[in-house]
Amino acid sequence: MQRSKKPEWQTDIAKERIEILFGLAKKEFKKHPDRSKRYVGLARKIGLRYNVRLSKEMKKEFCKNCNTLLVLGKTSKKTEDRKNRITIIKCLNCNNIYRHPCR
Repeated sequence: MQRSKKPEWQTDIAKERIEILFGLAKKEFKKHPDRSKRYVGLARKIGLRYNVRLSKEMKKEFCKNCNTLLVLGKTSKKTEDRKNRITIIKCLNCNNIYRHPCR
């Protein structure tokens, strides 16, 4: 049996809520980093439930392992491998490594 697709108005509301939650996560990061993690986790859950993809910029802003916002110097470390043309971002909470191609 095939599952039905969610109505378009529900996916639009889900996209708005995801943007709001990411905004709140960035705003609350300095005072309450745990609350910021919670907002990122909720945004990801909403995206999964309503089948809404996050933009590339949003995906690069948080750690997929621990839901922490990746702020350079505080929760992440950035290095560049010029030989292989790769940007390496390391989460300082869970030591997870992300590699993105450099142009």
